[in-house]
Order: sequence, then C-alpha cells, then structure tokens
Amino acid sequence: MHIVKEAKTFETISTEVLVVGVTKHREQMQDWASFSSFYGETLDAWISAGDVSTELKKFTKLPFLKSHPNLKRILFVGLDERKNLTEGDVRAAFGLLGKELKTLKVKEYSIWLESFTTESITVTDVAFLAGEGTGLGYYSIPHYKTTSNEVEKHIDAVHLVTTANDLDEVVASFEVGAIYANAVNEARSLINLPPNLLTATDLANYAESLAVEYDFEVEILDKVQIEELGMGGILCVNQGSHEEPRLITLKYKATEDFEDPIGLVGKGVTYDTGGYSLKPRDAMVGMKGDMGGAAAVLGAMKIIGELRPNKNVVAVIGSTDNMVSDTAFKPDDVITTYSGKTVEVLNTDAEGRLVLADATTYAKQQGATSLIDVATLTGGVITALGMDKTGALSNDDAFFATFMEAAQETDEFVWRMPLTENDKKRIRKSDVADLNNSPGRDGHMIFGGGFVGEFVGDTPWIHLDIAGTSDAIAVHDLGPKGGTGVMVRTLANFVQRLGEEK
Repeated sequence: MHIVKEAKTFETISTEVLVVGVTKHREQMQDWASFSSFYGETLDAWISAGDVSTELKKFTKLPFLKSHPNLKRILFVGLDERKNLTEGDVRAAFGLLGKELKTLKVKEYSIWLESFTTESITVTDVAFLAGEGTGLGYYSIPHYKTTSNEVEKHIDAVHLVTTANDLDEVVASFEVGAIYANAVNEARSLINLPPNLLTATDLANYAESLAVEYDFEVEILDKVQIEELGMGGILCVNQGSHEEPRLITLKYKATEDFEDPIGLVGKGVTYDTGGYSLKPRDAMVGMKGDMGGAAAVLGAMKIIGELRPNKNVVAVIGSTDNMVSDTAFKPDDVITTYSGKTVEVLNTDAEGRLVLADATTYAKQQGATSLIDVATLTGGVITALGMDKTGALSNDDAFFATFMEAAQETDEFVWRMPLTENDKKRIRKSDVADLNNSPGRDGHMIFGGGFVGEFVGDTPWIHLDIAGTSDAIAVHDLGPKGGTGVMVRTLANFVQRLGEEK
C-alpha cells in the first residue's frame, strides 16, 4: 500500500473516494465551511434532513459535482456526537470502511483526517486508527473454492488529506497502524488454516520465516531433542499423533547482552480432539484454532520485528496436535514435566496447560524475567465471561496494571480473575503426583491458568485465556467471522511501552 502526502486543499484532491467523518454539530469541525462549499447550502440541508446520516458508523455515498471531475465520490461516515467519540468508535468506523472499500473494489482513496478528530483524538491518532482499522476491516478469510474466479482486491494508494504541519509524523502514524493490522491479519490466517495444512512443523516453518525477515535468533527443537530434554508435558500430548511436535523459540535482541527479556509463551495445539477425553462432535469443529495463542505471539513478534522497540523479547511456542490412537496418553497417566514436577492426568482434554508448563519453564531458562502466556485454554472462560472478554490471571499487581494500560489503548477487553490459595491447593491435590491437570469443572478457567502458574515461581506473570475471543462466530466491525488475532496488538503495544520506559 502506497501512502501519499496529499495537498492541504480540497481543490487539489484527485481520488476515487474521499472519506469524510460527519457529525451532528458540524460547526465544531475544522474547515467544514471550506469543504461544504463544494455543494453550497445543499449539503447541510441534506444532513439536517437525514439524507446524509450522522448516526455512528453509518455510511452515505454521494457523487461529486461535475465542477470537480477529479473527485469521483464521497463517502460520509457518521460520528454522532463528536464530544462522545472514543478511539474505539473511530477504529470500528474505519474497520467498517475497510469492508466498504473492498465491496466497492476501490484501488485508491483519500481520508480527510481532521473530520475525525476531537479535543482528545488528534490528527496523528486518527491516522494510526485509520491505518489499523481499515486494514483489519479489509481482511477476508483465505478459501479453497475451485469455482471462484474473482480477482483478488487490493488497495494501491491511500491519500491522507490534512492541514497538519508535520506530514511525516502523520504518515508514519498511519504506517504503524497498517503494520499492526497486517500482523493481526497474518495471525488470523494462521488460525483459519485447516489443520491438515498447519501442522506443528508448518507453524515452525512460519516462525523461521519471521526470523529470517526480521533477524530474530531462532531455535526449533524436534521430537528427539524434546525427548532428550525430558519435556513430558509436550510429549504426552503428542503421543497419539504421527505428526512430530516442535518447540519454537524466537529472540528479539534490542540489546547485545539480552538483559531482562520479557517472555511471550503461546499454546500451539494445531488440532485438539480432546484425546481419550473425547470432545463431542460439535465441540470438535473449529479446533483448528486451538493454536490461537501461538498465532497471537507470532503476530506480536511480527510487529516487534517491524518497529524494533527497545525491549528484549523471547517468544516460546509449544506445538503439537492432540489425537486419539493406541499410543495416546490416558486419564490416570502420570507424567514428568520439563521442570521435574509430576502431573496426574485426569483429563486428556486439559492438554494445553501441559504444553504450556514445558514452554513456560523453557522461557525462564532462556532468561525471561517476566512472562505472559496466551492460550485458547478453557471453555470455562466463555462460561464466566462470554465470547468478547479475555480472562486473565496474574501473580503481580504492578505488572498486570501496566499490561492493562496497553490493553485499554488497543481496546481489547481483558478481565482479571482471582487465583486463591484454595485454588492452588486443589491443583496440587493428588495421591500419586505433585499436581493434577483437572481439579474440576467449577472455576475451570482459574484451574487451567493456575496450573500454568505452578511453573512460574516468583517471576512476574500474566496468563491470558483467549478461548472466547480468539474466534468470532459472526462478522464484526473489524473483520469477518473466524480467527480474530486477539492479543496481537496488546502484546506488541505492551512491549513497545516497556521499551519506552527504559
């Protein structure tokens, strides 16, 4: 996508579509009089009559007049009351704009940035939200239909229409927003891939391609190497499969000595049948997305590679599928994890926490001084919080508070759940092992994340259960149904913020 520093007057614009935010109180809009002069008194009359809607996120298309032949049409975006407008509203409006531009098969368009500003949302903010929102909304799920002959749509150029003095800063902000969107969309595509086309090996190959592109240090451990290290958590889940597991490590080195890295740990279960604790048929559909945590970590690493924040990062992903066969692990098995702790398996469908146990231990060995693990871990988080909220656990209030500032900026809803000493006692209750992997259905989200916490020790830690938020069951403002790429933006934003604190 090519971004053009556009002229400062409407008379010089040449574009297929000019995008304009419109509100009930136009007198608050800078340069509205100059813009509306294209239509004389007609435009304000149309808006007052409701022919051009000011309802939030509603679009109205109008042709331009013959007196301006270089302007083909205008697309008004309703913003309602400008004083109530939030960054989330603006991002969602641009998400819907991305969908509309795809429908219109537009190859280039212009955005009048000032028409979306408020007292608290600057031109630079709008540029970022435009780059991010339109990119997210424009995304469509890759498919394998043989009957489709539709030519792939893409945007060739975006013109940013603004009176801002520092055009370079505005353009850079749009580009960063587009980087965020592109990374989320790659994560979405990973989640949406059929499980026969995304094995643990394929996921490792994708991680290696990121390492080459962004000069990350990379290590991929195969089954023999995982066995040599004694990673019983990953290996037991993999027992029933003919596909080998992989342990993927990427290191972004902001400093030569790689001091104080944050660890990002992702669950990469490429398909989950539930094992011998077999899922019902309907619950098994969609389990190709059980590697959503891995996708979130890899998406965040793509943004980190592009923007090069001043913060060291080690990303670790444990990847396998969970299949049923004569060699698969069983309820009542006892396994030994990489940490040396033993686990009584009570539920083979509680497999993700076993993979994360080894991956988290390995991240600490690689020097991580703080940890965030991300996983589509439990149905319990959906029961507790619904499909639109990511559940969280943490052992460090200050660390979590800083993370929440990043989540609030990206408008990704995170809700912290309690992890009590009584919960920990139930996780540790076993007659034959140090831990059990499934204390009960009550408090299931807490037990799942709390199990991972048993391998963290005193390291500042956040657990993110994205089982509800990783997959959208319907079309939404920022994308289609399917993989959402949730937490890509928040993880990357958090790392950027940590880098700025140095």
